Amino acid sequence: MYEYIEGNIEAISPTHAIISTAGLGYRIAISLTTYEVIKGNKVCRLFLELLFKVENQSPVSMSLYGFADPEEREMFRALTNVSGVGNNTAMLMLSSLNPGELASAILNGNVGLLKSIKGIGEKTAQRIVLELRDKLGSGKKSSSMLAVSGNQNEAYEQALLALTTLGYVRASAEKALLKITKELGHDVTVEELIKNSLKIL
Repeated sequence: MYEYIEGNIEAISPTHAIISTAGLGYRIAISLTTYEVIKGNKVCRLFLELLFKVENQSPVSMSLYGFADPEEREMFRALTNVSGVGNNTAMLMLSSLNPGELASAILNGNVGLLKSIKGIGEKTAQRIVLELRDKLGSGKKSSSMLAVSGNQNEAYEQALLALTTLGYVRASAEKALLKITKELGHDVTVEELIKNSLKIL
């Protein structure tokens, strides 16, 4: 029904934003990822998802979810299509990892990293990988959706092995490596991955 909203940011928190346009103020749920993108701005554009809460086969309320880019919205839609993953859980996942990190974890079958997100147990993490891996793998793999790809996999795996050998928990090491890869780009070396990851572990 709605594609996006563009307007003034009247109020913002890590979970919600109030966007005013054409004399109306819209309360929109956002992830921490989107919050980090739009905070400090006076105006923003959010890509929307309108969802209804249904009781006894009748809609009783509706909620707007907003995302800083279409890729995050697509990941939200994919996650909420998985059995057992509700709207709040999907938003929590997108607040813990950005869409690229989530896509990479799913495509690589990284259940450990998914389990590191609060509220995600092993069975749910396994179900997410099982149901979404093929769907994400068959889609167009843009650089914004894949944090690690191509030749970077080798450097990533070597850095991960080094960090786990040093005694760091695999899930924490993977999260740090994905963050560094996003910040420094795909040409980052093994040494740079390890050095910068150690600063945040």
